[in-house]
Amino acid sequence: MKRPVVGVIGNTHRVENRFTVQMVGERNLSAVAEVAGALPLMFAGVPEITDISALLEIVDGIVLTGARANVHPTRFRTEPSLKHEPYDIHRDEVALQLSEACVSRGIPLFGICRGLQEMNVAFGGSLHPEIRELPGRINHRMPRLANGEIHPDPTVVFADRHEVKLTPGGAFAGILGCDTIKVNSLHGQGILDPGARVVIEGIAEDGTIEAIRIADAPTFALGVQWHAEYDPQKNPINRKLFEAFGEAVRKRHLSS
Repeated sequence: MKRPVVGVIGNTHRVENRFTVQMVGERNLSAVAEVAGALPLMFAGVPEITDISALLEIVDGIVLTGARANVHPTRFRTEPSLKHEPYDIHRDEVALQLSEACVSRGIPLFGICRGLQEMNVAFGGSLHPEIRELPGRINHRMPRLANGEIHPDPTVVFADRHEVKLTPGGAFAGILGCDTIKVNSLHGQGILDPGARVVIEGIAEDGTIEAIRIADAPTFALGVQWHAEYDPQKNPINRKLFEAFGEAVRKRHLSS
């Protein structure tokens, strides 16, 4: 039997400050291949290149990955600011349309970090550009050295930082078999107001929204604020999420 195919969205980068490229972190691809059991297919987060309808004819699921760029504030009726750059308006265009299209067509959708934020905006929600600036919130950004540089040890950067309380009886609690988990934290932007179909299923100790599902979606349509792609080969929480996504992808593949 052929392996199911999962589309993994690309991000815009500049190489040598001259060449525009589309990039995907290998950990996202490895998580799809090794844990979800599917063939990862990178696609461009550029609307002029990626025909969404054509893409959804050949994939059995979509992963919206994390990324350095923030969702552009005009997508949720807020004025942009230089201090919250970079933005990736081309990816915004593709990801927001994909979020709605996947849910309407019954194609499994897994949003990670920026992907969760895109799902929320796609269904009418808003974001805050710096969650840590809200009263009572902690700094959810990645750990840095005293001189401001990113910590060189990835085990420190991606270490579990805080707990997340899950909705008892919800989709996440059902998949993970518990009501409290610990996760990593590498984001500045976060959900402010949830979208109309966005159901909150996980909240951090400081009130930050960490896990969502799309109401009435016919298949897997979940988003997490943490980087579940980092270690699903070893981390039991992230493994169960990618396995559940993989199961939904296989069902889609068999039915198509």
